Amino acid sequence: MDNIALYASQTGIDTLWVMIAAFMVFIMQAGFGMLEAGLIRTKNTCNVLMNNFLDFCMATMGFFMFGYAIMFGEGNILMGLKGWFLIGAHGEGNLSLYTHWIFHAVFCGAAATIVAGGVAERMRFKAYLMYSFIISAFVYPLVGHWIWGGGWLAKLNFADFAGSTVVHALGGSVALIGTLILGPRIGKYNKDGSANAIEGHSMTLASLGTLILWFAWFGFNPGSTLHVGDGSQIAHVAMTTNLSAAAGGLSGMFFAWYKFGKPDLTMTMNGALAGLVAITASCAYVMPNEAIIIGAIGGIVVVLGTVLLDKLHVDDPVGAVPVHAMNGIWGTLAVGIFGHKALGLANDGLAHGGGFLQLGIQAIGVFTVVAFVSGIMFVVFKLIDVLSGGLRVSREEELKGLDITQHGMESYAGFEIFTTK
Repeated sequence: MDNIALYASQTGIDTLWVMIAAFMVFIMQAGFGMLEAGLIRTKNTCNVLMNNFLDFCMATMGFFMFGYAIMFGEGNILMGLKGWFLIGAHGEGNLSLYTHWIFHAVFCGAAATIVAGGVAERMRFKAYLMYSFIISAFVYPLVGHWIWGGGWLAKLNFADFAGSTVVHALGGSVALIGTLILGPRIGKYNKDGSANAIEGHSMTLASLGTLILWFAWFGFNPGSTLHVGDGSQIAHVAMTTNLSAAAGGLSGMFFAWYKFGKPDLTMTMNGALAGLVAITASCAYVMPNEAIIIGAIGGIVVVLGTVLLDKLHVDDPVGAVPVHAMNGIWGTLAVGIFGHKALGLANDGLAHGGGFLQLGIQAIGVFTVVAFVSGIMFVVFKLIDVLSGGLRVSREEELKGLDITQHGMESYAGFEIFTTK
């Protein structure tokens, strides 16, 4: 009886911890919504908030019907084949099916909503809904199965503790493909190739969104332990997560200050988010001082990535590609550089005498995922373009704003807002 009581107690504690973490990750939808709304213009605010709201609705339904089965169902090294609509599905370890499902459903929603910022201000709402369901029900779960569901990358000892690849490199890559297909917003680039700054309407909202995301990341990364144990791993992951975010914010600010002459708030916020994205894969496998290095490099990557996209005329309104795609890749590779076998990694990283083995595995994994997702989503976006009557709104609709033309409402009704763009 004592053993039964102990098991029940451990199960209850683990379930409570994972559910609390899941609820924190859900708050990411609000964080992304506020960040993206703040960094775009008033006339498109309802639209981007609607996209964020519906992302979680679509993720919930898609992951319930098909996604969980593909990601965690019995199958082969490529995909799960059982558990549609959760029928015959099972949980993991001490966790019940419903506990395991809700935790991964909120991750699915986060991956989907990354893209909203990259395609903001010019994507047709009907087309966005189609995209959101497809990535949630099929694309994200397929990659998740490879890495977290016992698929081929898991068998190679590819390590991604909380999702630098599964969530962020994936979501950022889809954002890049979407922005490339849609093309830049009207007025973003001049004929001589120079870029115009299209400023967001509320740095207050953007700042709030960033801090909400930072808070929610304490569910995202520490929650991925999926158990409490003695609590030491949860604390370790929280520590590395926080240090990396702070280092990213500082390096993003100082590097932007050096490069542009002013300490830019957007770069500072995106630097902190870059640190969070970058540490997500390695948060359990590296020491605090290494987390600072990973985050600091992430902040620099954001600034350089933003400059690169402007040179290439890739219009990413909120920085989804530098923050999530570029730092998702960097963070995944960082596992193979700084990771410790003593902390649960299959092999020591390059910096600790493990050679290039783990780094090579990490590179194979993340670049395969980026290539696969980019290719499949290019096809998906092209199909949606045909089926939805066009991915991009008309020129007239874009100039009027998507709030009025797509939703028939204004974000700031009753206020007279002056804009030259």
